[in-house]
Amino acid sequence: MLRDIPHPAPGRLRPEAFIEHELLGELRVPGYADVLEAAGRIREHVQRTPLVRSARLDEIAGGRVWLKAENLQVTGSFKIRGAFNAMLCLSPEQRARGVVAYSTGNHGQAIAWAARRLGVPATIVMPVDAPRVKVERALSQGARVEHYDRHTQSREVIGMRLLAETGGTLIPPGDDTAVIAGQATVALEALADLPDAARDQLEWMAAPCGGGGLIAGCGLVFDVLSPETRLVAVEPESFDDTVRSLQSGKRESNPPGATGMCDALQAPTPAELPFEINRHYLARAVSVSDEEVMAAMNFALDELHLLVEPGGAVALAALLCGRVALEGGHALVVLSGGNVDRAVLQRCWAQA
Repeated sequence: MLRDIPHPAPGRLRPEAFIEHELLGELRVPGYADVLEAAGRIREHVQRTPLVRSARLDEIAGGRVWLKAENLQVTGSFKIRGAFNAMLCLSPEQRARGVVAYSTGNHGQAIAWAARRLGVPATIVMPVDAPRVKVERALSQGARVEHYDRHTQSREVIGMRLLAETGGTLIPPGDDTAVIAGQATVALEALADLPDAARDQLEWMAAPCGGGGLIAGCGLVFDVLSPETRLVAVEPESFDDTVRSLQSGKRESNPPGATGMCDALQAPTPAELPFEINRHYLARAVSVSDEEVMAAMNFALDELHLLVEPGGAVALAALLCGRVALEGGHALVVLSGGNVDRAVLQRCWAQA
């Protein structure tokens, strides 16, 4: 059970608000109550991941840092939280018809894991260049995997075609109320597990950002429980669509053919529902280079004894390289995943 947390203050977004999605129709913006319901719904299916401390990290960052180690989560990523919550919200009839998901990897294997345990047929649309470890783990859970070329094909269009063929339900990685509410439990747990003094002085919260669902969910929680904390989304330099979208005020896309090592964060553009939330809650968004990511991965291995994948390490990288300056303050940083190919690890070790 979560220990006592401060009495909620009114949030800035109305949970009953809707936005119009070009493929999914109307989407309701989730609220704090949805997050609490999700926490109870998924409790038996996910790990309560620890907060990790490091004196060396505090010294480098110039403040006190707590790391939420979602790389130790079931399936090695926070994505299992949203996957289970979305699937547990389906009716028996919907579960019988199966689910379809598109994913660069972590959401797909989370859906596959949850589907197997709930007896739900699952089809995952994954890019042909997705890390082999993520594809193999989805297949090992009994999911059907359909590949696509992320540079020439639309995963959303492929997903719609599969829905028409199967009669199943789409569970996208970002544009889904239940997925975001499930992912928000990362922040709910972290705030409950922080010491009281640290929670009261928490100035920064930083998390990796691809489609934006994780940091959006965290925003829903922090808006109610710690509204003075400043939220930062961190992206890879080659996929800095949220950085540019916050600057322009509308969703920007990444250039065709963009590449980088953070496979988990290569969404073509911010997901619509998360961006609607993030533009209210984010203090800023920053980006980091592949070299800075590799340095963060090596730091996690050497100093924390944690294996973190490139996309999962970007927020730590932002802290280590000074994109987020604590100046004596307190920060919560999410390590969002730990699914990394050996070839990528070897590249990191060569860089050390």
